[in-house]
Amino acid sequence: MTALEFSEATNRAHSPLLARARAVFGVMGSRGEAVIVADADEKAALPAGTAAITIARAAHPSVTRREGRGRHVLAYCDPVREASLAALVACATSEGMPIAVDPESLSIIALAERLAASEIPVLINGPTGTGKEVLSRFIHQHSPRRDGPFVAVNCAAMPETMLEAMLFGHQKGSFTGATGSNEGFFRAADGGTLLLDEIAEMPLALQAKLLRTLQEGEVVPIGGTKPIKIDVRVIACANRDLPLEVQEGRFRADLYYRLNVFPLALAPLRERAEDIAPLAFALLLRHAPKGVPAPWINDAALAMLKSHGWPGNVRELENVVRRALLLSQGCASIGPEHIHFDSPARLVEAAPSAIGGETVPVPIPVSGGRKLSNIVQIHEARTIMATLANCGGSRVEAARQLGISERTLRYRLASFREAGIASVANVAGARA
Repeated sequence: MTALEFSEATNRAHSPLLARARAVFGVMGSRGEAVIVADADEKAALPAGTAAITIARAAHPSVTRREGRGRHVLAYCDPVREASLAALVACATSEGMPIAVDPESLSIIALAERLAASEIPVLINGPTGTGKEVLSRFIHQHSPRRDGPFVAVNCAAMPETMLEAMLFGHQKGSFTGATGSNEGFFRAADGGTLLLDEIAEMPLALQAKLLRTLQEGEVVPIGGTKPIKIDVRVIACANRDLPLEVQEGRFRADLYYRLNVFPLALAPLRERAEDIAPLAFALLLRHAPKGVPAPWINDAALAMLKSHGWPGNVRELENVVRRALLLSQGCASIGPEHIHFDSPARLVEAAPSAIGGETVPVPIPVSGGRKLSNIVQIHEARTIMATLANCGGSRVEAARQLGISERTLRYRLASFREAGIASVANVAGARA
């Protein structure tokens, strides 16, 4: 992780703020890249090619991302304010690395750093958008495999018919359309790390082949007869309750125990409010123009961000920050008037349901108007809801009647939930 380095003069000028920052990074360890912090009045030139932050006390706080790797300018007015620490943590953290101030989040990152040195399989649980892939990359980059490839595969984003060939590879002519051979993601990740995201969406038949690959350390491409040895560390991520999936027969128990050697759990953003400010400043720096002071997120705006429920987690926070940047152009700071949250779905119609004799609300988005994508999603949600109601809540029977796989149906329900159409997804999940 990040290690802050600064001179005695800089420490004297900014001791309260630097002490707070060192306490944060000290929890996570300091074996990673060093970041130089230098007072704006220091005359010594910063070494070329190093990450550095020029820091100053000022009446009007601001943060600027300069040209060059990890170069920032931070002006703050009060060292004890939350925004001052959040901005410094954001500046000192390399892009793509986890950012945290919340004690529970810091402990998870510290544990992940210790796990990185081993070859233990890791299972990361947490809602969509909480940073599971970011934590996976962190584990890879702090492991002995850091110089090897990192390959991320979203098991829910690929059709079932293609997933096996993409994971394990195939030979030319092994199936219709296989005009050439493909090594597959496992072989592509040889010597490195393979992230299997949303692993709960993997079909049962493919789970058996994955289990054998993990046990034997070899893959057999589709159409092949000889196993090929591989050296891959697997990190699996899930946004659903895998023990429940095992109990209901949708996930193999033996594969679950193979992956669940050391589980990590990421809490939703609403449960780690102290992370919101540093994440917001990091996203601000990511999207603000280089070389121009970005508007400061003032205390009132931070309080507004911390009071929100964040159903979309960090992805939603990024949307809010990007909107605030646009709306605050020409302003020195981002205030509450610039904060606009993603609009949740509003339930305004009702239809009878066969599930427990209850009424099931039909979702109509608050915003979005008559865009075709919104109309299609609403119609799809209504159709799936009605079919589930007619099937007594059985996903298996509903998927059969809709002409789709149960996996595809679960993926659709998850997408409704992410869009804020929670009632449909909750009712539909009543029975397997």
